Amino acid sequence: MPTRLTLLSCLLLAAASVASRTTLESKNTSGCPGSCGNISMDYPFGIGTGCFRNGFEIICDHATGTPTLAGTTQPVPVNLLSIKTAEARVMLPVAWECFKDSKTVNASSDGDVRFNSDDVYRISNAHNHLVVIGCNTLGYTQSQRSEGNGYYSYAYYTGCMSFCNNSDSAVNGACAGVGCCHVDIPPGLTNNNMAFEQYNHTSVLGFSPCDYAFLVDKDSYTFRTADLKMDTNAMMPVWLDWAIRDNMSCDEAKKKAESYACVSTNSECRDSSNGPGYVCNCSMGYQGNPYVASGCTDVNECEHKEYPCRGICENTLGSYECKCPSGSDSADPFNIPCNPSFPLAAKVVTGTIGGLFIMAIVVFIFLLGKEKRKMKEFFRKNGGPIIEKVNKIKLFKKEELEPILKTSNRIGQGGFGEVYMGYLRDEIQPVAVKKPKIDVKLANQFANEVIIQSRVLHKNIVNLIGCCLEVDVPILVYEYVSNGSLDKVLHDNNRMPLDLDLRLQIAAQSAKGLAYMHSEITTPILHGDVKPANILLDEDFVPKISDFGTSRMITIEENYTSTIIGNWGYMDPEYVQTGLYTSKSDVYSFGVVLLELITRKKVLDPDINNLLGNFLDTYTKKKKVIELVDPEISAKGTIGIFHSLAEIIVECLNLDVDLRPEMADVAERLQFLLK
Repeated sequence: MPTRLTLLSCLLLAAASVASRTTLESKNTSGCPGSCGNISMDYPFGIGTGCFRNGFEIICDHATGTPTLAGTTQPVPVNLLSIKTAEARVMLPVAWECFKDSKTVNASSDGDVRFNSDDVYRISNAHNHLVVIGCNTLGYTQSQRSEGNGYYSYAYYTGCMSFCNNSDSAVNGACAGVGCCHVDIPPGLTNNNMAFEQYNHTSVLGFSPCDYAFLVDKDSYTFRTADLKMDTNAMMPVWLDWAIRDNMSCDEAKKKAESYACVSTNSECRDSSNGPGYVCNCSMGYQGNPYVASGCTDVNECEHKEYPCRGICENTLGSYECKCPSGSDSADPFNIPCNPSFPLAAKVVTGTIGGLFIMAIVVFIFLLGKEKRKMKEFFRKNGGPIIEKVNKIKLFKKEELEPILKTSNRIGQGGFGEVYMGYLRDEIQPVAVKKPKIDVKLANQFANEVIIQSRVLHKNIVNLIGCCLEVDVPILVYEYVSNGSLDKVLHDNNRMPLDLDLRLQIAAQSAKGLAYMHSEITTPILHGDVKPANILLDEDFVPKISDFGTSRMITIEENYTSTIIGNWGYMDPEYVQTGLYTSKSDVYSFGVVLLELITRKKVLDPDINNLLGNFLDTYTKKKKVIELVDPEISAKGTIGIFHSLAEIIVECLNLDVDLRPEMADVAERLQFLLK
């Protein structure tokens, strides 16, 4: 720390000597690089001598096109530099400590890379928060050492406590003190120096060998249990507020013309909202860079729709005029159209037409009110008052989804309803919008089923984002899974090759998703229609179970067997005979899926003579099961693996329900084969 204080002192002493140089630089940047990669270099930022104001130097790695902050102890990549909002977005390292044993730290890093040696940046308290990951740890940030009160070395200490009872305590997506915690940060933070309070790690070293603390953009990080073993070299996106920090306010800076940064005509100064100093903006009606001479240029409002004019628009410096043409007038030409000056007879006719128009408006308003009342009734009938209390479910307006619900966007249609793919407003990730066909008998339990789905958080289950209740049949919005269904990947004419490891991975993770639904949530869910068409694959071929909700939601206490839309090839014979659907019915269907996965043959393909019967006959008579395996993988795996898979399939297909394994056991055995 003394070294840091010495460095800070040197920088403060050097500030006066560079003041006149920075002023010169602000006026002559014509020969400076205009960008690095896809990041624009606008003054006060710059690359190379004479191209930047003191504290705003950027280094460009021309080989990779990556800009980084200058003067740091390790590279700090820059993702964004904004002159208009006085913000920057950078990647800062994670602080960590790893344990040799329950009480001994083997290695650690406080995350400090000295990115702010010239004191121009403050960490944005509006965009970022502090996240601490680990089991039995207290992590906190320390900022502004030189401003401590004598007893404490730093001006700011902010942190939180994270605890784990066992390896199953932490949950994906939850960061509220179990395996992960987060806390808002105050304004004024100047660095990312972190520290930890050490606690006994005896019972957690196996699944949480390290503690982590880092600042991060609130919208860019979601906790995963895998992060309990995060890469210690990880970096996180962090927003920075920057300003001209010459220890002067706007009023003080204006009196010192040689160092005043707002040099453009038609520019204005405002005091920084985060830390001392000030920032510059172009005046109303102007746009550009206020930090360079003539950088703020006039906005031609007549070319932009956000500036209203219902008459003739004429641009002026810093503003614009809106007038009616000769022979017409308007009480407010900015917002009301210009009308010709008519004689009395024309005004009478116009008045009559206007009266009819008003009547039409009244009728329209009446019909609009009727439609709104109808939508409110749909909202109430579909359980809206209950669902809107659930934080994890977003309620969409009907008009928000209408652009997606076009025939050209339809990607699926069947007995379950229709599925469309599109983009929500201002979103870059696509969604899948489903218009399901719901049994009238189940309409009154729709709200409860949606709430249950909102609690299903698993990487192998399609995530429900929200729903629209202002329609007769509720519309559901899910995450979009890009690679389509397992059925398509297995059986399309242009199907791609799938090696044995990938098939085992798909099987094991699909089983994990079903096991989670059966036994790892408060209200267990039975799927009711397990088949390859309802197992979707993302771009990395990670499987996600779909189509398990609304029209086929079944709880353990009440078996709504009449609502299950099953497929005969995958349906449990016991269910067909008794009408009782249990978790073992899903196990049977999964056994058929597993058989289809390793043979790459459709169970219901008319060209194949009873695939299930052939397989069971081959297995029970101890024939060579490998003869039924897809040749694409039969030569790549051992006979032992295929016999183990066959054993799992046969147990799943056992006609005696009590002898079938639980789905959790199937998932564990498949995971073992994968390893």
